[in-house]
Amino acid sequence: MSDVTSELSEDRREAVQALESSFSELMTVFRRFVSEAAERVSPGMLPATFKALSVVSRFGPLTLSALAERLAADKGFLSRSISELEELGLVTRTPDPNDGRSRLISVTELGHQRLADARAPHESRLYEAMADWSVDDIQHLSTLLHALAVGRVPSRD
Repeated sequence: MSDVTSELSEDRREAVQALESSFSELMTVFRRFVSEAAERVSPGMLPATFKALSVVSRFGPLTLSALAERLAADKGFLSRSISELEELGLVTRTPDPNDGRSRLISVTELGHQRLADARAPHESRLYEAMADWSVDDIQHLSTLLHALAVGRVPSRD
């Protein structure tokens, strides 16, 4: 390997390590956000239950199997979480018209309101943190993160 190639490889390794460190910081902040938001939805709510509610809100109505697949989570745990959310009046389960054996999980109006209230403090923090960013930079970051999440090379457009 040439010195130039070696330097480029070392630069790439260092850049990836710096990115990993930044992601670690971001994940710590995100975990705190999820814990605080879960607590605002219902005192004592587990972060995983909050995540289930959030995913159903964003992608629902969903079957328990589809929710488990989307979250890469255990169906038994999710079933208990959905039962908790149902008892709180935050979700409902109705028969799936495409499969009589399944039930569709949907977020209620109360669930949507509690989610919005729980997210509001953190959404304003993100907005404030990016107040001086250009819209193009925000959109570019979104594009890069999506490409990373799905394992694709980002487009240069």
